[in-house]
Amino acid sequence: MGDANVRTLEGRPATPQTPGGSADRPSDGRRWARLRTPRTPRLWFEILLIAVSYWTYSLIRNAVPEQKAKALRNADWIWQAEHALGIAVEHTVNHAVNSVTWLIVSMNYYYATLHFIVTIGVLVWLYHWHPGRYAAARLALFATTGVALVGYYFYPLAPPRLMSGGGFVDTVVEHDTWGSMASGNLASMSNQYAAMPSMHIGWSLWCGITVAMLARPLWVRIVALLYPTVTLLVIVSTANHFWLDAVGGVLCLSFGFTVAMGWYGRLPNHLARYAAAPAANLARVG
Repeated sequence: MGDANVRTLEGRPATPQTPGGSADRPSDGRRWARLRTPRTPRLWFEILLIAVSYWTYSLIRNAVPEQKAKALRNADWIWQAEHALGIAVEHTVNHAVNSVTWLIVSMNYYYATLHFIVTIGVLVWLYHWHPGRYAAARLALFATTGVALVGYYFYPLAPPRLMSGGGFVDTVVEHDTWGSMASGNLASMSNQYAAMPSMHIGWSLWCGITVAMLARPLWVRIVALLYPTVTLLVIVSTANHFWLDAVGGVLCLSFGFTVAMGWYGRLPNHLARYAAAPAANLARVG
């Protein structure tokens, strides 16, 4: 009794025990901080996570009741609001671009494919070249997509091409273009009244900002910022979205980056390019 340094039978000092846990077990605070510390992503986990997440997103989005009457009323309200704001030029843009066959057909394929190809491409680029920033950027994208589902549920909206008497041209039907889940033969596989917010804008702007903030060549940054700009022109020209749908996509992305910053303490581009080793992370947050 009274000996502060308790020793084992072999004469080595015993490891002091902390109340409620062992010395080599991190405290709740350290464990929580470690969860919020960027780590090098694991390929198998990321592939599984993205696949399951997109499947879940599609399942929920397409399970939202297609409230046609309400969606058409909301479309009329959006159209009137844009007239009041002086930005209701979608009809003019739709007809003008539709008159140039090669251009509108290219836009139809752009709308149907690049939305997925470019987003996956940026995720792969981040994984390979910016592993320390990957998780934060991915979280921003996932949070953006998650909050969009709330919009689809509570604010069903018909795209301009489905408005009653709107006079818009459904360019996929008009030119018999393959690939769009929003028109033609594949329309029954997708919720036709989930136009607000536009994830074509949310995702393309995420791609543009991410690449522009992290890439070094100037031309790459310029192309990255042009991508969401061209996407905006495409979604309007094909009569799949109103301008205000794009605003909804921007707001969702703002929420996504706010979540990522709240979790990791910084925006993705302000994190280190390479994640520290797990042991170094634990020592730093302990």
